[in-house]
Amino acid sequence: MATLFEGFTLCGLVQTQSASDSAIQGIELDGDSDHAVVTDSTRAVTLYKVSDQKPLGSWTVKQGQLLTCPAVFNFQTNEYVVVSDNKVIRVWKEEDLHLDKAFKATVSADVWRVHSAPGGEPVVLFQRGAVRLLDSLLSAPQQPIEDILSEEEKEVIRWSTNIVAEKQHFVLFTTEQKGEHFLYVQRLNPNTLQKYRLEREDSRAPPLSFSASLRDKHINLLYLYPNGCVYQSVVAVQGPVGLEGVQALPRSLRLRLPVGEGELGAASAVALDEAHVAVVGMPHPSARTGKDFLCIWNTNFQTLQADKEMVGRICGQVGILRIVWCYLGKLFVPHGKALSVIPYECQKSSLASALGKLRHPGIAVSKSSVAIPSWNTLLHGDQPQGPTKIVDSRKSVLTVVHLQPFQTGPVEEVRREVEALVSRGDAQDLQLSVGRLACQLVARSQVETAFYAPGALARLVKTQCLCHSMCPDLLLLALEHKDYFLCQLCLQLFPDIPEVVTCACLKTFIGNEVLQTPYSDNLLVPHLKDLNAPQVILFLQYLQFIYLKYSQDVYTQTPVLRSPTMTQIIDWVCLLLDAHFTVLVMAPDAKGLLSNLQSFVKSQVKLFSELGKIEGSLQELHKMKPSKDISQYSIEVIELF
Repeated sequence: MATLFEGFTLCGLVQTQSASDSAIQGIELDGDSDHAVVTDSTRAVTLYKVSDQKPLGSWTVKQGQLLTCPAVFNFQTNEYVVVSDNKVIRVWKEEDLHLDKAFKATVSADVWRVHSAPGGEPVVLFQRGAVRLLDSLLSAPQQPIEDILSEEEKEVIRWSTNIVAEKQHFVLFTTEQKGEHFLYVQRLNPNTLQKYRLEREDSRAPPLSFSASLRDKHINLLYLYPNGCVYQSVVAVQGPVGLEGVQALPRSLRLRLPVGEGELGAASAVALDEAHVAVVGMPHPSARTGKDFLCIWNTNFQTLQADKEMVGRICGQVGILRIVWCYLGKLFVPHGKALSVIPYECQKSSLASALGKLRHPGIAVSKSSVAIPSWNTLLHGDQPQGPTKIVDSRKSVLTVVHLQPFQTGPVEEVRREVEALVSRGDAQDLQLSVGRLACQLVARSQVETAFYAPGALARLVKTQCLCHSMCPDLLLLALEHKDYFLCQLCLQLFPDIPEVVTCACLKTFIGNEVLQTPYSDNLLVPHLKDLNAPQVILFLQYLQFIYLKYSQDVYTQTPVLRSPTMTQIIDWVCLLLDAHFTVLVMAPDAKGLLSNLQSFVKSQVKLFSELGKIEGSLQELHKMKPSKDISQYSIEVIELF
């Protein structure tokens, strides 16, 4: 579930002459979470206190000078940094009254952006792709700056950001060159640079916006196209470094927005968490054209969760549009003549809540939920039959059950209470009660290290009213306690286990359940790269063993066991080879295994080749009409040529 709360105006905007330019270059936070540093499109930097919408300070450059990149806050020195006229870096403190009297240094090349984040030193990204730490640059401002991007090939930067993770500093920027788009990942300390090529859309249209976030030791890049497709690409933080050449960047479709008959113009998307994306500048699915909305979508279930009409023209930066900023539960959106701040809240949701079948007390049902097509409409083309009556969930069985045993009772008492609850609850109530109770038991286990109720948790999972998104810490808790039975139950019955959790299970145990967990190739491969060489070799040996076993005695498998198909096994082999091919080629222990796999693949290719030769003859058998004068017993000879 997601909610957009009532917003407020932080400040007015200076109107620009160009319809494609924003009145705002950037919005950053400083050391105080209630402060926002706003850089306008011309000459001014203003510090606001967000809670009461008051300016705390404002600094401007002289007439005829221009601010050419947004101001940022240096978290190490408590100073502000901005660039004017492409080459002049200015540094000042909050108590300084005049920007012209502050420290300034002129560098030898044009600057694209200065980026800063808590825990890291500010970095300067130049227009030709070079990166410098701010301190080292200011110590020698006229040092030569190399060209990473070819000026002759007309490769230009369109978007950039930086990420600090696990004592590593990353600068990300995308470029455009002759209709192609690339992602550069610059690692600092040690200095390495990787270049990726983004897949091109059929329409050859460029992306409208990019955003990046760090999650589970991976950099997640989210980008929006004019056709409404929102893609995600994943780059491992601890992945291989120093690879030469341009690598393909896999992507997965996270969301397909309803854009109507046309395409999106000025629109931007930003990830709020692993399941929610905020999009501004798109039409509402049920509203007439000509109106722009801020919407929050659930990417797991492709549903609209909250929306708000934005009055006035939506505009963004030149190049890749940036028309929404997200900080600490607030969305900053410039539109019309105002910069609005809109608080939001995202909650972990299940399929039922994403489709509007759960109603939380005190939260009104959004009018937009009626206009979204139901699953029947999407799958079968059924006509909508008006608003669905939403059942009030406040009378679930859990509200009438005494909660004391679950909160303080011993393990055995908790198991008995869970069994009683499951036995007397109907299907609709269980959908709500099971999820709440599972979260409560998991939270108690995390706080009370001596408490762990495997029987009660397993019983809740067996109801099949629970999924990973309803209680995301359950499977990780089972792994922590080495409760492999509960892990296998979750893998069997949860359809929405993230790829990172699948790999976490794989590091702990190998089983006929991990192989059958649903996954996306593009999202799984980066997490498989976290496996070390011995783990990969052992897993490949296991896959080879079960493939040979099942291919030889496929008809003697025990019916009650969940066995992976031949295709699933081969798919996992391919994924492991894709993720660790270079490591396996260099590892002496893997040579014998790779040789066996190569021989095995050759035999399979030969087998399929032979089957292909008789495919035509077998198809002819289906076309043959049976003879009418066949008695109760006969032998018919068919010759294949």
